[in-house]
Amino acid sequence: METGREGDISFISGNWPPDAGRPTIIFIHGAALSKGLWAAQVEALADIAGAIAIDLPGHKDSKGTACDRISDYASAVIGFVDRLEIPNPVLCGMSMGGAIALELLITRPDLFRSAILMHTGARLKVLPMLFETIQKDYSNYLDMAVLFSISKKSDRLEMKAIMDEITVSSPDTALKDFTACDRFDVMEKLGEIMAKVLVITGDDDVITPQKYGQYLHQHIKGAGLAAIAGAGHLSPVEKPEEVSRLIRAFVSSLL
Repeated sequence: METGREGDISFISGNWPPDAGRPTIIFIHGAALSKGLWAAQVEALADIAGAIAIDLPGHKDSKGTACDRISDYASAVIGFVDRLEIPNPVLCGMSMGGAIALELLITRPDLFRSAILMHTGARLKVLPMLFETIQKDYSNYLDMAVLFSISKKSDRLEMKAIMDEITVSSPDTALKDFTACDRFDVMEKLGEIMAKVLVITGDDDVITPQKYGQYLHQHIKGAGLAAIAGAGHLSPVEKPEEVSRLIRAFVSSLL
């Protein structure tokens, strides 16, 4: 696995540079997280596609500042893809990353023609309690994030260690991310999406319950739907092999 930087954006890649003859998966992390969320998938899928996981601006190893609007993060992703002239980009976003992917499918259908939408929704309202917790006691938020993000079937100590590694340390970044999520709403625009889409949910996800993914499946023409058993909101680290298998099958269908 290689680490690189383009402009302000830091990334990891399983094979660099991307092969123009194959799709390139752009992995986009969720709110207050980072590219390490996707480490297992970047490594596992490098044999069939370009695989790049980015840190959004202001997150972990990326420079710049975090954004409080999904559209601004979408612009950062477009800039990254354009500067590197990434061939055949396939979006793969989780939670806030899924919202960014939806924004891109709607606003740049010329550039993005396929996507995997994981643990996300067309609208992502955030509980006021979450903002209050982040502002008053960020360490308490970090503990809560593990408790509510994973399935009860997942190993809590193992997931806590992973979350400590991939979560941002700045409460300001977390606040901006969740503000961006809270403002996001494309429920009336899903019918505009003509891309090939796979929606993935977790049957133990209490943050974005399965009904969110089912709504996307019902309102995006031709979208596929898959549910991961025993996964909460963080299936890329809870069920890495299953997530990689689903993404592999979707990308193979594009070839």
